[in-house]
Amino acid sequence: MSVLETVTAQPEDGNSRGLRSSARSLWSDVREALRGSHQDYTAGNLNRAILLLAIPMVLEMVLESLFAVVDVFFVGRLGANAVATVGITESMLALVFAIGLGVAMSTGAMVARRIGEKDPEHAAISAVQAIALGLLISLGIGIPAGIFAPQLLRLMGATPEIVAIGSGYARIALGGCGAIILLFLNNSIFRGAGDAAIAMRLLWVSNIINLVLDPCLIFGLGPFPHLGVTGAALATFTGRSIGVLYQFYRLLKGTERIHVLARHLRLNVGVMVRLLRVSITGILQFAIANASWIGLVRIISIFGAAAVAGYTISIRIVVFFILPAWGLSNAAATLVGQNLGAGHPERAGQAVWRTGLYNMVFLGTIGIFFIVFATPVVRLFVTDPNVVPIAAVALRTISCGNIGYAYGMVMLQAFNGAGDTLTPTIVNFFGFWVLELPLAWFLAVKMHFRSEGAFLSIVIAECAIAGASMLLFRQGRWKRQKI
Repeated sequence: MSVLETVTAQPEDGNSRGLRSSARSLWSDVREALRGSHQDYTAGNLNRAILLLAIPMVLEMVLESLFAVVDVFFVGRLGANAVATVGITESMLALVFAIGLGVAMSTGAMVARRIGEKDPEHAAISAVQAIALGLLISLGIGIPAGIFAPQLLRLMGATPEIVAIGSGYARIALGGCGAIILLFLNNSIFRGAGDAAIAMRLLWVSNIINLVLDPCLIFGLGPFPHLGVTGAALATFTGRSIGVLYQFYRLLKGTERIHVLARHLRLNVGVMVRLLRVSITGILQFAIANASWIGLVRIISIFGAAAVAGYTISIRIVVFFILPAWGLSNAAATLVGQNLGAGHPERAGQAVWRTGLYNMVFLGTIGIFFIVFATPVVRLFVTDPNVVPIAAVALRTISCGNIGYAYGMVMLQAFNGAGDTLTPTIVNFFGFWVLELPLAWFLAVKMHFRSEGAFLSIVIAECAIAGASMLLFRQGRWKRQKI
């Protein structure tokens, strides 16, 4: 080999070795994230910290979204009334989600702050108080909601046909809401502690059970009874409940960061009061957002079962990708909580802006795909000629706001991770109740855009929320929040 060939070959070999080394390093980080990282998220490379937290959290949310997509995939074979049953019931469950997410968010923030302060003892105490609160709420909501499920369907504008086939579904879904609340709550404990891989793995168990039971119970395969749409609710409830039992097992067994012991299993009034204080505004925050979904469904129901079914299909598809993006937001919340606890507010802020950028790239790409391929994607879930065009328009319209959703959810979760639940509550109130719902009614009814007007109002409201959240986050008051 000549001298020239030797000289010119060396950089190429060096670049190749560098690429191989980077690839091995990335794969090593991915494996560590899936296995469960031992990283101290308050120090070291910030991008690596985001990666190690985000991978299991994103996968956790992908698995959570599978509950919705799997149900609607099979229920879509039963017709528009069955799909509308799911949509109307889910709109009522939005309030349950609000309560579960509100308590979970405050719990995750409190656990993250204690872990950042290197105080696992009080992190475990906070976890126990949150679980006790979640159990009380589950009983208080589940019992009356299960009893009065048919009346709630009628209140939401369901036709007699929908009430007839959907009452069983609504009874199980609403009456068994405790499984949802506790699943959210316990996972937030693991995420706040930095044990995101555990939260991810338990949803594998829940989803496999749901995936197997859904077709068996809906269509009566083999020895299983033919339950129709009611089978979808029973399958999901069973999968979630087994997941909750696994969560309790892991908390009692202990992880590297959090371990619930016998001495922690008692009420601590001081911690409970602090948790309730943050949870109330957290619940209100998500209730405002999720109750707006009930308002939207009520407006859309004016235009018939096909419109409700189309909206239900499209929103399930959107949620399948929004929830992974929410996983990135949860990573930002954990980093904010732990770094504030460790006294590193600037690092916390950097984590939020970087995560927002990554989220924008992800959701922006998904949005472009849905805008182009909305109809074939919808046809994977439903073939009703009255439903497909409505669902495709909804999916295409909602996807236009993906970049706004990306930044908005990260910013709001960053406030929550800091323990500032009031700011997102105010933003949600003005965004959803002052802007979205009146605009949806005006465009759909007064401007005669029908259901398409409601879809458009979602995009406008979410983008406004994102802009307001970014401006408020820049002011930095969240850095001084105590919890």
